[in-house]
Amino acid sequence: MSVTTRELDGEPSTLRLYLKAALPALPVVGTLPGCRHARGDVPELLLTRTGVRTDPSHLAAYADVCGFSLGALLPATYPHLAAFGLQLTLMCDTAFPFAPMGMVHLRNSITQYRPLTVEDVLDVGVTAADVRPHPKGRLVDLVSTIDVGGSRVWEETMTLLARSGDGGEEHGTAPLADLQAPKGPVRWRLPADLGRRYAAVSGDRNPIHMYALTAKAFGFPRQIAHGMWAKARCLAALEGRLPRSYRVDVEFKKPVLLPTSVTFGSRRAPGATEFGVVGPPREDRPAPTHLVGRVTPFE
Repeated sequence: MSVTTRELDGEPSTLRLYLKAALPALPVVGTLPGCRHARGDVPELLLTRTGVRTDPSHLAAYADVCGFSLGALLPATYPHLAAFGLQLTLMCDTAFPFAPMGMVHLRNSITQYRPLTVEDVLDVGVTAADVRPHPKGRLVDLVSTIDVGGSRVWEETMTLLARSGDGGEEHGTAPLADLQAPKGPVRWRLPADLGRRYAAVSGDRNPIHMYALTAKAFGFPRQIAHGMWAKARCLAALEGRLPRSYRVDVEFKKPVLLPTSVTFGSRRAPGATEFGVVGPPREDRPAPTHLVGRVTPFE
């Protein structure tokens, strides 16, 4: 089957897309044509945007909320924002086999083949791939790419979990299944409005990140931090120790309920740097691990 390419002229409105994403979750409305998502495999569809430029003021706002130093090079997580509108557009397409609201961002892998600069003009592509079983439902990957001048410079695989009762054993072992979060002395205090601050620069206005009231509608006691903010904040903490070209893999373990304090730790491992984020212990429960990650130099 041939892949259909659909080029978008401008940046999609994520607010409009989130309103569209909410429709399949509504009783009766979600079963209507135009709202009901197809079943089966992912569509053979590639969404693209070309000629995307970096706004220095937007980059500065992103660096501020994520803890990066501001310079001529883009943080490795920053191009995710250029792809996010396409990712959400794809998930809102009714040919995509899962309703987007309620999907869980389980893993994220980014490969930076070379550092991107503020002056680079980006060509962005997003497609979906590899529907597969998971004990809690099914997994699907959103694969995003960025080319500059016809050369591949950046890739991301965002693994999402669609919860359901028809799951099964996952094929193979999760990439970071055996990784334990390193202990560390660095403590971050995360305010209640962190999700709203990150949403303002990222466009990711998922209700679970915004307010306690909107998060409760999806089963969370309070709003939770964005996984991509947490990944970015970890890379910001490793600034100065990152190679020019590398792959960074992250597994999101437990949601970070806001407000809270968390601890960041890192360690050198053979051929890699490992890191993690741990929350405070809760009464008789051990400290929860929120995130584990690994940076591997790319060759």
